[in-house]
Amino acid sequence: MTNQTALPHDHEHCIDSALTLARELCTERAVKLTPIREKVLEIVWRSHKPVGAYDVLDTLARSHKAARPPTVYRALDFLMAEGLIHKIESLNAYLGCGEAGHAHESQFLICRTCGTAEEIVDGALDAALDAATKRSGFAVERKVVEIAGKCRRCQMA
Repeated sequence: MTNQTALPHDHEHCIDSALTLARELCTERAVKLTPIREKVLEIVWRSHKPVGAYDVLDTLARSHKAARPPTVYRALDFLMAEGLIHKIESLNAYLGCGEAGHAHESQFLICRTCGTAEEIVDGALDAALDAATKRSGFAVERKVVEIAGKCRRCQMA
């Protein structure tokens, strides 16, 4: 389980670790983590708040003047396909994957007060959802669980 919002941490270390792991995984998989893709990944990891594609574009354009929406969307698609980021569907925004490199289903806790999102991985929840869909005869194509509420910090404030 990734616990990004519960306790303070060294966020620069968090970003560096995510980028290092992404480089390693892309090398192992023989896929190219281009400088633009890496920069987009870094932008997504800059905060534990999901970031929209146009926010990524605005930040990217500061260092890459030729950046355009298709460039960002292609990079985001690549990073999602490689399991390095997730899309938070309800927000149409992206969040770094805290479990990159491990096959997993994710659930997301989204704080409606401060805007942070936390990825959790719960095998029991996955199993319960799988059993429920199987009992219903439902063919799952994609599973996204998003839970909105208040994070620990906002509850304590």
